[in-house]
Amino acid sequence: MVTPEQAPRPQRLSDGGVLALLALLSAFVPLSTDMYLPALPIMTKTLHAPASLVNLTLVLFFVFYSLGTLIWGPLSDKYGRKPILLGGLAGYVLASAYCACTGNVYGLIAGRIVQAIAGGAAPAMATALVKDLFTGHKRERGLAFIQSMSMIAPIVAPLIGAVLLKVTVWRGIFWTLSGTGTLALLLSLTLSETVVQRYRGTLGQTMAQLGAVLRNPGFSTLLLVFSLATMPLYAYLAASSFIYEGEFKLSELSYSFYFMLNASCAVIAPFCFLALSRRTGRAKIITLCYAAIALSGVLICTVGHLQPWLLALSIMPATLMMGVMRPPSTHLLLEQEKTAVGSASSLINCAASLFGSVGMLLMSLGWRSIILPLGLVHLLAGACCGLLWLKLARQPFVLHPPEAFQAETA
Repeated sequence: MVTPEQAPRPQRLSDGGVLALLALLSAFVPLSTDMYLPALPIMTKTLHAPASLVNLTLVLFFVFYSLGTLIWGPLSDKYGRKPILLGGLAGYVLASAYCACTGNVYGLIAGRIVQAIAGGAAPAMATALVKDLFTGHKRERGLAFIQSMSMIAPIVAPLIGAVLLKVTVWRGIFWTLSGTGTLALLLSLTLSETVVQRYRGTLGQTMAQLGAVLRNPGFSTLLLVFSLATMPLYAYLAASSFIYEGEFKLSELSYSFYFMLNASCAVIAPFCFLALSRRTGRAKIITLCYAAIALSGVLICTVGHLQPWLLALSIMPATLMMGVMRPPSTHLLLEQEKTAVGSASSLINCAASLFGSVGMLLMSLGWRSIILPLGLVHLLAGACCGLLWLKLARQPFVLHPPEAFQAETA
C-alpha cells in the first residue's frame, strides 16, 4: 500500500545544479568501463591472463550492474532515493579501491562485480529523480541535457585512461574511479529526499513491484524494443580497443582519439533531438534512428576493415542516432508507469545493460576479425528493432505524451 508522506523539501541546488549532478550519476557506467578500455591489452600481459578472461571484467560488470539496478530501484520506492544513493556510492568507492589493489585477474573480476552492483544505484536513482523532479516536456529537455553532459564521460574517459597509463600503471585508473565516486557521494549529500509517497509493503512485496511494472504492456513492450537497440553500442565498447590496437596496430593514445571522435557524436545528439522534436514527432525520429543504426551496420561490413578512419566514420551514424533516440525513448518509458517509479527506473537501466552485455559477449567469441561481427550486430539490431517499433508504436496500450511542438503551443 502506498500512503502519502510529507511534501519533499526544496532542493538546495538550482535546477541546473541538480541536472549537473544527475548527469554525473548517469555517467558512472561509461566512467567505469571506458576509462580502462585502453588498458585492456596491457592488463592481459601484467595479469598473465588471456584476453577472454580479462574481457570478463568488462562483460560481468554490465551483467551485475543490471542485477544491481533491479535491487536499488524498488528499495528506493520503500526507503527513499537519498539513502539508497548514498549507500550505493559508498560501496562503489570501496570496491573501486579494492580493484586497484587486487593481485590477480580473479580478484579483479570479483571487485568489478561488487563495483557494478553498488554503482548501479547511481544511474538508477538519477532516472528516478528525473521523474520525481520534472514533468512533461521539461523532463524531456532535462533528459536531453543529462545525456549530453553525461556523454562527456565516454569522450574523455579513454583519453584520461591513456594519459594515466603514461604516468602510472592500470591500477591508477581504479584509484581515479574511487575518487570520482567520493566526489559524487559528497555532492549527493546536498540532495533532499524526493519521494512523496513511499511503498508500505514488505520487502518481498517491494521487490515484487518489478513484476507489476512488467505486466504493464506499454512499458514492457517498449522496454524490449529500446533495450535491444543498446547491443551495437555495447558491442563497440567491448571490441573497439582490440580492433584499433590489435587489428589496426594503433597506440593506446591514438585509439583514445578515435574513440573520442566517435563519442563526440553522442554529446551533440541530444541537441539534435531537441531541434528535430520542434518539427516532427517522436515516432518518426525513433524510426529514423533505427534506420541509421542499420545503415552503420552496412558501412562497417563493407568498408570498416579498410582503414581506422573509415571504421570510425561508419560507426558515427549509429552513435549519433542512438543518442538522438535516448531522450524520447526514456521519456516514453517513464510515461507508461505512474506509481512504481523506482522499479521502472531499475528495469530501464537493467534491460539496457543486460542486452548490451549480450552484444559484448558476441564480440568475445574468438573471431579472427571482430569488424564483420560488429557490423552485423548493428545491421540486425537496427533492422529488427525498427520493424518492431513500427508495429508497437500504433498499439493502443502505448501511451504517447504531447509532442514538444504541441507543448510549446498549448
